[in-house]
Amino acid sequence: MMLQTISQSGAGIAGAQSIHANVYATQPVAKFATDNQKRSMLPKLISGQWRACFGVTEPNTGLETLKLSTRAVREGDEFKISGQKIWISSAQVATKMVLLARTTPLEDVKRPSEGLSLFYVDFDRHNAGLELRRIKKMGGRAIDANEVFFDNYMVPADSLIGEEGQGFKIVLHGMNAERCLLAGEALGLGYVALEKASKYAQERVVFGRPIGQNQGVAHPLADAYVNLEAAKLATYHAARLYDASDEGSSISQHAVGVACNSAKYLAAEAAFTACERSILAHGGMGYAQEYHVERYMRECLVPRIAPVSREMILNYVSEKVLGLPRSY
Repeated sequence: MMLQTISQSGAGIAGAQSIHANVYATQPVAKFATDNQKRSMLPKLISGQWRACFGVTEPNTGLETLKLSTRAVREGDEFKISGQKIWISSAQVATKMVLLARTTPLEDVKRPSEGLSLFYVDFDRHNAGLELRRIKKMGGRAIDANEVFFDNYMVPADSLIGEEGQGFKIVLHGMNAERCLLAGEALGLGYVALEKASKYAQERVVFGRPIGQNQGVAHPLADAYVNLEAAKLATYHAARLYDASDEGSSISQHAVGVACNSAKYLAAEAAFTACERSILAHGGMGYAQEYHVERYMRECLVPRIAPVSREMILNYVSEKVLGLPRSY
């Protein structure tokens, strides 16, 4: 609800992304770090002294998370990290990174989900072995996105979160939270787009009456609103399941995953429809920066693509919910 409100204020996805990594990326730390780690890691995040970014995606694996190749090799009381991450938001201003890296080579594990470990590391671009390159983007330009290169970057062994080799299971808690948060941001973007369109349709007079009096303008906007309302219910349901799924709960992580993926899908599609129809309701002025809706249109593509594509969500539901054969 917080991120929906930020997005709906007009700040959009860019405004929400300025803080959302600190909400979802740190969930695995809050859930799986030791008590000593929590005492040293969380207070400064909560106070805002530290900012975190999320280091999972790699250029050569994309959605194949289990094939991540960034290596973390133990050397005494440290791990040496080498590899590359991409699409890392807020890395230019982050002081910490929640990093997923491979501690056991893929060929040496029994299951692909094993051998990945999660770290909470200092992230100082001036340290040896760390390089950042900013990515030029279509939208959301207020928030930096980056390629990150590790070249024998040393981190202390006590930055490991949870058991070594179990990082993929741990990081799923952050991924489900991310889907929920992106859904909320998409909702806010859709609602603010409709607010702009409705205001314009009331004020713009053509042929002696407001254009919003025409059903050809009004009905598409009303339909977009109904879709947003349905997606909002799915999103709030997913958020409630996520919050209630602590250890000892009867709510399975499977149920949480289905709800969070479904919410992200529905909210992203509803937001896209709302933003597109808002531009069309504005006519030519929808293409002008003055009314902001062109920015919303550019930004609404983000939740359709990230953190997982629409097609992969449908694959997930097909296989995990409907029991259909895996297609990839």
